[in-house]
Amino acid sequence: MSYLMKGFKCHSPVMCKVAGRLFKAHTLKNTFGINEQFKISRASSQVSSEKTNSYNYIIVGAGSAGCVLANRLTEDPQSTVLLLEAGPKDTLLGSKRLMWKIHMPAALTYNLCDEKYNWYYHTTPQRHMDSRVMYWPRGRVWGGSSSLNAMVYIRGHAEDYNRWSREGALGWDYEHCLPYFKKAQTHELGPDQYRGGNGPLHVSRGKTNHPLHQAFLQAAQQAGYPFTDDMNGYQQEGFGWMDMTVHQGQRWSTASAYLRPAISRPNFSVAEKTLVTKILFQGTKCIGIEYVKNGQRKKVFATKEVILSGGAINSPQLLMLSGIGNADDLIKLGIPVVCHLPGVGQNLQDHLEVYVQHKCTKPITLYSAQKPHNMVRIGLEWLWKFTGEGATAHLESGGFIRSEPGVPHPDIQFHFLPSQVIDHGRVASTMEAYQVHVGPMRSTSVGWLKLKSSDPNDHPIIEPNYLSTERDIWEFRQCVKLTREIFAQKAFEKFRGPEIQPGNHVQSDKEIDAFIRQKADSAYHPSCTCKMGQPSDSTAVVDPQTKVIGVENLRVVDASIMPSVVTGNLNAPTIMIAEKAADIIKGLPSLQEKNVPVYKPKTLETQR
Repeated sequence: MSYLMKGFKCHSPVMCKVAGRLFKAHTLKNTFGINEQFKISRASSQVSSEKTNSYNYIIVGAGSAGCVLANRLTEDPQSTVLLLEAGPKDTLLGSKRLMWKIHMPAALTYNLCDEKYNWYYHTTPQRHMDSRVMYWPRGRVWGGSSSLNAMVYIRGHAEDYNRWSREGALGWDYEHCLPYFKKAQTHELGPDQYRGGNGPLHVSRGKTNHPLHQAFLQAAQQAGYPFTDDMNGYQQEGFGWMDMTVHQGQRWSTASAYLRPAISRPNFSVAEKTLVTKILFQGTKCIGIEYVKNGQRKKVFATKEVILSGGAINSPQLLMLSGIGNADDLIKLGIPVVCHLPGVGQNLQDHLEVYVQHKCTKPITLYSAQKPHNMVRIGLEWLWKFTGEGATAHLESGGFIRSEPGVPHPDIQFHFLPSQVIDHGRVASTMEAYQVHVGPMRSTSVGWLKLKSSDPNDHPIIEPNYLSTERDIWEFRQCVKLTREIFAQKAFEKFRGPEIQPGNHVQSDKEIDAFIRQKADSAYHPSCTCKMGQPSDSTAVVDPQTKVIGVENLRVVDASIMPSVVTGNLNAPTIMIAEKAADIIKGLPSLQEKNVPVYKPKTLETQR
């Protein structure tokens, strides 16, 4: 998901100065805790020493999946684990407050638009979108994209996982995935048939009384859609309050949920600012990795397995740099071929979305939060108590609907925001406004990524191939038309000003299509580039055990192994994938919950 409270875009030296003064005392007070933190993570600067030159498992990438794996695999005191992350820690001197740009939920646009904690990728010019180059932020920090995202916790629909099983990912159907969503989670509303109550990942429920969120939910019901009290539970279809990875007013990334609780274990080592450049092989047996840290190139070895958890861009990139991919492409770049695996980097899928925006006739949006004195007030309250407007990403309501009759489960998603976002939050809003982020969930356009060169520092060529099918274009038209219908309901009467975008001049299909080409953007959900499937499938990269096909002792565990993109945001499914993979790696039987009921529409003859 994208962007948010533009009010916290970095215009305020005052904010930074105040934060520094406020935490001078806090830092001194916690000196002993900080020293302990340094003691705990001392292994991070000693990756090449004698003691740490060999581990049972090496995990590449301390993101949404890597942090989960590191925690679960080190639960066995006999298993030694090294976790390597290209980016820095997500704390400063052991303090989250001193890294408020990451941990304050409302401050998320800072790092979405900053290269410090972000790979800052861009696509090729999109020929079906007026040749626009699309911006793709990805996390490069402890917690990965869970330290940058909008903290929306959406699992997807049960049928997404049943589809995975049909696509060759046997054992990854809903009854085998639901228990791992629950294992990961502690939901603030407590456990039930769908929610977990004892996991590391704290999840909270949107609870704002903001009149615009209330109006959005009322308008959706006035338009004929149901209210759902848990879109991650029995019924995804409908509109309701969203779940968020926010805990006690702070972003609850996988670094907070999984990495920090494990970091003191004696069998666990973690290194930041460490770029893995190559996987090492003896024949087709993976034996370790090569990395660069502080300008020095070194090697470290795995006695059991290397596990790639770099995400949908970095994992296929590292495979190809190491000789696993389409042999013809590798030979052209002078990379020795270890295994011809043509599916690496193929099958790239993402969610595209657009903002439908209205002026608001009342001064109740987040626009006032951009005023310098309000930024300081909001920031100080959060820094002191983790409460107030800084303690939420403000994406608290949303929904899922079907685009037309005959569609069996939702294929359009909505996120409502009582503010205006321009260019990923890189341009400040200039007015009181509200918007909905809306987009298709199962687009038929599929892309690819390839190496630009054999240099690990070069970003790969990213070709999502957006809007390349007539079906995708039609679905986006529906997104705009159905959103306009909701915004036209009585609930918005006292708030509704003129439509900002698309604008009242955009009415015909042709005009709507042109608007989509000009304004749609990535929802930041790249996936499926190391597709899981059967070894007999020439497009598959890993088998259902997450092992890379054709080589030994190498796995991929992250969003890249999804056979197809799910109906919703990707952070929760990625965490689930890693929880399930951890049991597979440990040799444990899969958890399973049979016959859990899932809502189905009474009829498919109507759209709602």
